Amino acid sequence: MYYLQLAVNGLSQGLVVGLAALGVTLVFGIARFANASAGDSLSFGAYMALIGQRMTGSVLAGAGFAIAASALAAVLGYRLVFKPLAGRAGVALLVGSIGLGFLLRGTMGVVFGHQQTMFDVPLSAPYRLGDLAISALDLQMAVVATLCLAVAFGTLYFTSIGRQMRAVADNPDLARVSGIRPERVMIALWALVGAITAVAGLILGIKTVVSPEIGWEMLLPAFAAAILGGLGSPVGAVLAGLLLGAAQEISTPFVGFSYKIVLSFVVILFVLLVRPTGLLGRVEGVR
Repeated sequence: MYYLQLAVNGLSQGLVVGLAALGVTLVFGIARFANASAGDSLSFGAYMALIGQRMTGSVLAGAGFAIAASALAAVLGYRLVFKPLAGRAGVALLVGSIGLGFLLRGTMGVVFGHQQTMFDVPLSAPYRLGDLAISALDLQMAVVATLCLAVAFGTLYFTSIGRQMRAVADNPDLARVSGIRPERVMIALWALVGAITAVAGLILGIKTVVSPEIGWEMLLPAFAAAILGGLGSPVGAVLAGLLLGAAQEISTPFVGFSYKIVLSFVVILFVLLVRPTGLLGRVEGVR
């Protein structure tokens, strides 16, 4: 029962990892580079949600403010950093994303300081199923994450712009000659990624604390989940995030709280050595 309790607790953390990994894998699949600013974008979303809550007194209103602000910031990042680097080697885009991440983290440190702050959320008793305790807050955050995932996957699979995104991810050259406008697709991509990371930041901030570093600490698990699920596979990223979150929590009694993140590195190394395509990735031929 003890390990089952740890697994249940880990699933709530896995939702955050899964959302962050979804943002990473969407950028990799469509824009074709590893976005190292994903973690700091998550911190930005947490701060925007905190500001929205303090202005309105509502966590839901704070979430809406964070989604709008993060989507706008992600699009601005694309227009100012990634669009000018388009067409260059992937390493140039990677370095650009690292620089953008440092800029975001430094700006948040200057504006908000490095002290830890918290959301004002009421305490509530957990639900109990026998000896198993399930936090009411975790259930609420799971509902929020599920709604976010439903909107994200609905956009990807049931809208015109989503079909265009998947076409670009599958074959950029064919998509271009088919009349798909890359600029429109990229703006939609970054707006969607910004919204997803805002929700992940909101959940992480409510469950823990808000500081400029919280997103940076989530970057390695997010990349591990994206690789485990198969880079470019949205469903794989979310499933891998849930698995990794539960596995990290279960490993805590053996390696300690401070070292459970090492499991993310082990996952990356193992997948790259044994199954580079991940759980749901596809093997691509060299052209």
